[in-house]
Order: sequence, then C-alpha cells, then structure tokens
Amino acid sequence: MTNDKGILIKNVYYMLTYAFQVLKQSNYDEVESEEFENIQDLFAAILAKGIAQQLKQGLYQEYISRCDNLSVLRGKLDIHGTINNKLQRKQKLSCEYDELSENNVFNQILKTTAIILLRQSTVSAERRTALKKVMLFFEGVDMIEPACIKWNMLQYQRNNQSYKMLLNICYFVLDGLLMSTEKGEFKMATFLDEQHMSRLYEKFVLEYYRYHHPDLRATASQVAWNLDDGVIDFLPIMQTDITLRYGDKILIIDTKYYAHTMQVQYDSKTLHSNNLYQIFTYVKNQDVSNTGNVAGMLLYAKTEETITPDCDFNMSGNKISVKTLDLNIAFNDIAAQLNRISESYFGDVIKKEE
Repeated sequence: MTNDKGILIKNVYYMLTYAFQVLKQSNYDEVESEEFENIQDLFAAILAKGIAQQLKQGLYQEYISRCDNLSVLRGKLDIHGTINNKLQRKQKLSCEYDELSENNVFNQILKTTAIILLRQSTVSAERRTALKKVMLFFEGVDMIEPACIKWNMLQYQRNNQSYKMLLNICYFVLDGLLMSTEKGEFKMATFLDEQHMSRLYEKFVLEYYRYHHPDLRATASQVAWNLDDGVIDFLPIMQTDITLRYGDKILIIDTKYYAHTMQVQYDSKTLHSNNLYQIFTYVKNQDVSNTGNVAGMLLYAKTEETITPDCDFNMSGNKISVKTLDLNIAFNDIAAQLNRISESYFGDVIKKEE
C-alpha cells in the first residue's frame, strides 16, 4: 500500500530500520515480512514487538519521590506532617522517601501511545490483540496527556537506551493526533506529511551512507563561516543534513521532503530559491581555498508531479546538483539510487586509490 504522496508503506519501515538500527535485529524479522494497509498498523506492529522485547529485559524504573504515613521511619522524616499526625492522634510518622517505580514518563508514553493505537480503526485486529497482551503488564503505569510531554527533556542513559527507538515511534504517533469534536477522542492525522517525513527522510539518508559506505564518513556536520573580517556571534549556524568525505573531496547533501518539489511563479515552475541559496552558501563557505573539490546536492523526495528536478550546475567553480529520490519503488532500487549518487561524485577517486 502507498500513502497520498505515493510512498510504499513497507519503504517507510525500511527507512525506520536505518534511522533506528535496532529494527535490524532478528526479533523484528516478522514485522519486515508482513504487509501493512496503513502507517498506523505498521507503528502498532513495531510497538507491540518492541514492548514485548522490553518486557523480557524488564521495564525501565526510576526513583519517584513519595510521602506516606508509616509505622517506622523510612527515608527523611517530615516534621510538619508528623506533628499533624500527633495532633490527630495518629501514631504514624510522615516520611519522604524515594522508591523505584515503573510509573515514569518513559513507560507512560508507551502506554498512552498503545492505548491510542488500540482505539484506531485503521489498526488491524491482529495488532490490537498483540498490543492488549503487552498492556497487561502496564497496570501500574499511568496515562499521560500527549500535549504535556516534553520530548526535548527526555534523557537517555545506559538503563533506558533501548527505549529510544520506541519513543521516537511514539512521537510520530502522538504528534499526529487530532481531537475529535464529537466524542472527545483522539484521532490520528496522516503521518506521511512534510513535518514528520522530512525528519525521517533526512535521518534515513544519513544512516544509509553510514551503514553501507563507511569510507565516506557520513556526518551531519556544521560549516564554519568563511569571513574576511567581522564578528560571527550573530550569524546563524550552518548545519548540514549529510556531509560525505573521501580524501579531499566533499559532497554536502541537503534532503528536502515537500508536497510540491517545484515552486510556481507567474505560471512557471522553478526550483525553490531558498533551498538553492542555502546549499550554495554551504558549499562556498566549506570550500575555503576555492579548490572546487566541494560539491552540493539538493535531494528531493520524488512526488507525483510530472516535472521533477534532475540537473547539475557549475556555480563559481563548484558543482551544485538537484536530484530526486523515488520512494515508491522496490527498496533495492532506492538503495541503487543512493549508491549512484555517491559513485557519481566519489567513484573516480575511490577507484584510483584502490
């Protein structure tokens, strides 16, 4: 199945496997072999499998501060609370203490996302059954209001590193919620939109090159401003999506995921001017010595428009390309497109050194 933009649902899964390497593990093999009617069903399958795997390792626990009236001292004595107990003739000590609990924000997000997916008619009965099964172990975990989740405040460390992929899936689900005015229930918006897919698309391309072409040292690096004079404090940071390096040659790739690849001005279609200015700025500031060994590429996700850009320019001694990546074909062919991009720029250099 495809979405409105023409992307195969299975290809979204493959993009997720590169963005989050954990999906390459053998326990997700069943997910890869299945067919999905829609993206919500895919997310439900990944979460059900991932939560089941997490349960085998044990749910992540955090210390939660509690205050209770106890018969014996535990933790820190709350003087004011204990005095109130005495006044009420209660023979109890008011104690403040920390206790390991599964009822933390990480597990709350998992439970909330699973419950919302269970309420979606687009999720198959098979996936609902799997989610219900793992939710039996979340009785002591509270739900959380999606709008209250501070995603940028979540901190991962050794004990909860395995949650990172699962919570990214939860983000895709919860960030695409719409409130129904009829019953007050959450409904899911289409995931495959510009906001969500642009992030996944960028991460996928970067991780693909890291995995299959380690010799190109793919990174999301910053480009320093090449100034003759002046203070750089107020200049914006130039952060590339993907930078590939081999020897003294550099290719800067800026991924773009738009509903419309071309902009329309006076009934004529042209490239997005801001995108072209951006990649040109990256390249010229990276190529400090004006060697011409730095190239730039705008890599658009192909739409169903009749005209899609596929062109190369030589601008002030540097090569600037605008290409499209078709995501509505077999994944092997997507991989071949990405391989051709690296070979077209680095092929000659790599062959000489070999």
